[in-house]
Amino acid sequence: MTTNPSAPAQRKECANAIRVLAMDAVQAANSGHPGMPMGMADIAETLWRHHLRHDPAEPRWIDRDRFVVSNGHGSMLLYALLHLSGYDLPMDELKRFRQLGSRTPGHPEVDVTPGVETTTGPLGQGITNAVGMALAEKLLAEEFNRPGHAVIDHRTFVFLGDGCLMEGISHEACSLAGTWRLDKLVAFYDDNGISIDGEVSGWFNDDTPRRFEAYGWTVLRDVNGHDPAALDRAMVCALASDKPVLVCCKTNIGHGAPNRAGTAEAHGAPLGDAEIALTREKLGWNAPPFEVPPAVRQAWSALEQGAARRHDWQQRFDAYARTYPGLAGELLRRHRRGEALSAEAEQALQTACAAAETRAAAVATRKASQDVLHGVAPAMPELLGGSADLTGSNLTDWKGHRPLKGAGTGNHVHYGVREFGMAAVMNGVALHGGFRPYGGTFLTFSDYARNGVRMSALMKLPVVYVFTHDSIGLGEDGPTHQPVEHASSLRLIPNVDVWRPCDATETAVAWREALRRADGPSCLLLTRQAVPHAGNGHERIDDIARGGYVLRRAQDERVVLIATGSEVGLTLAAAELLAGEGIAARVVSVPCLDAFERQDEGYRQAVIPRHLPRLAVEAGSTGLWWKFVGEHGDVIGLDRFGESGPASGLFKHFGLTADAVAARARRLMPAHHAHVDDEADLVASSS
Repeated sequence: MTTNPSAPAQRKECANAIRVLAMDAVQAANSGHPGMPMGMADIAETLWRHHLRHDPAEPRWIDRDRFVVSNGHGSMLLYALLHLSGYDLPMDELKRFRQLGSRTPGHPEVDVTPGVETTTGPLGQGITNAVGMALAEKLLAEEFNRPGHAVIDHRTFVFLGDGCLMEGISHEACSLAGTWRLDKLVAFYDDNGISIDGEVSGWFNDDTPRRFEAYGWTVLRDVNGHDPAALDRAMVCALASDKPVLVCCKTNIGHGAPNRAGTAEAHGAPLGDAEIALTREKLGWNAPPFEVPPAVRQAWSALEQGAARRHDWQQRFDAYARTYPGLAGELLRRHRRGEALSAEAEQALQTACAAAETRAAAVATRKASQDVLHGVAPAMPELLGGSADLTGSNLTDWKGHRPLKGAGTGNHVHYGVREFGMAAVMNGVALHGGFRPYGGTFLTFSDYARNGVRMSALMKLPVVYVFTHDSIGLGEDGPTHQPVEHASSLRLIPNVDVWRPCDATETAVAWREALRRADGPSCLLLTRQAVPHAGNGHERIDDIARGGYVLRRAQDERVVLIATGSEVGLTLAAAELLAGEGIAARVVSVPCLDAFERQDEGYRQAVIPRHLPRLAVEAGSTGLWWKFVGEHGDVIGLDRFGESGPASGLFKHFGLTADAVAARARRLMPAHHAHVDDEADLVASSS
């Protein structure tokens, strides 16, 4: 085999190594998708062996090119590339493809496999993550590069298929990429005309090239995805473009398989032993399963070239650091994973918490959120805010922000009406590093973004979602815009902290905890309407951070009132009504159920004692609250859709008033004590 990396024979052998590893791993697992890796192998060889700047020995090198497999079902293509290039992914892991505990899961997962940049599988989100990565690169280059010192200068490459383009999120993201003129984004479209159900012409007849040209992309049409020379020419054009690029590659799914190629049977099932044997014969591949000839392995290794590229960058970065030590230190700080907030940011957050408690103002929590940003954003240059066309309502901007519109740069992104796209772009920004993204929309539209939120949680990304207009309190817009099930729906996603603060102080603490968090997303559920200050002079800031705390205590307490958000104010008022009747009520605020449930059992029981009747109040679905109040407790909430009308009238209409809470508490107490007496009688009789 020739040692010339551009020799046709060598390139063919290198591409075939991907094909064979993919079909062998899928066959061994008896599960997976061999067709895409076999069809895109030549494109992968062209990109990875001749253009991609990466170092397998240092997968997190700051200025590496990013590579995303948006059609993540073809994960064996990526695992084969990582293994062959020299990443810490031994052949034994390929043999364990899709097995429990392996580093080769069914779809790529970031932080499981070295070299995987993002978790993909839900189609369309990978290309959207890639848009976020390309945006982060552009913004970091604008902020940190100086004449003669291009320390941030890399590209984002992405593979995608028909399924990604059918998903609506691809429209949201690719429209933004064109508007933002992300000229270092290159996407390779695997145009094989096949999905699981068969030939896509029956349900996908879009003129994809014209669609992307309308977005403002450079489109390279009808590139033969199995011709290295044609792919080389396409790469030259792509790298010279001043716009994002879509390379439309005509490919044959399952390329090389004599009977399965070009059919849906190659898409999502093992080829079978007989077809694999025929494919080996057709490809001229004589090595046994999971063996790569030494010459092919040597041709694939990127260790030496990767080390040289990273060394060259390090020398340039060292020169940059000598000239601009402050900028160099800040760039490194912002790329350290899990890094604590800067002292300046911590101080700004502490100041915001203390100021909110001192002011004791009645204010909408969305406005309280903006007040926090006014103080914190100047101290956190890594903050990258944004909103899905609702900036003036979500109040996600701050004094002195720079709006990001069109092809310019800035630190507050105008995403337009693209909630799902916003979520997945923010995930890409967070994955890239260098920024802490947050974005806003109405809580009811979190449904559009929900799978993006789920992916934030799965990837443990510290993205902050600002969801305002959090209940029927938004009023006249009616049930289409009034959240009911949304808070509970978000709380059901593992690893998401959902904060629903009751006043400005709790809002400031929610922001503090969300920005301190490094291992997952946070959702801030904020009111449209003003809410009263809930503090009474007692120190509570650290208690708020525990997710639930006693807001009001009383002597000889007879009932516990539990609430979140805007309903805390009415439970405080209800407690006053009950006190006037000689009934002492404890009021518990639970701004974050997730944080509260992480506390030890002793603390949780001290806050919500089980020997007292418990009544929970929240203007939303009641289901999750029963675990806190018990079988003999009660919940006041909303298990139906809202109505159109002024907020004050709606709260009264749905029984969310101080009088209604007090009345339910009164009814609850005799029933609870009867239950306790019954238990005592049973114990006495049994003894």
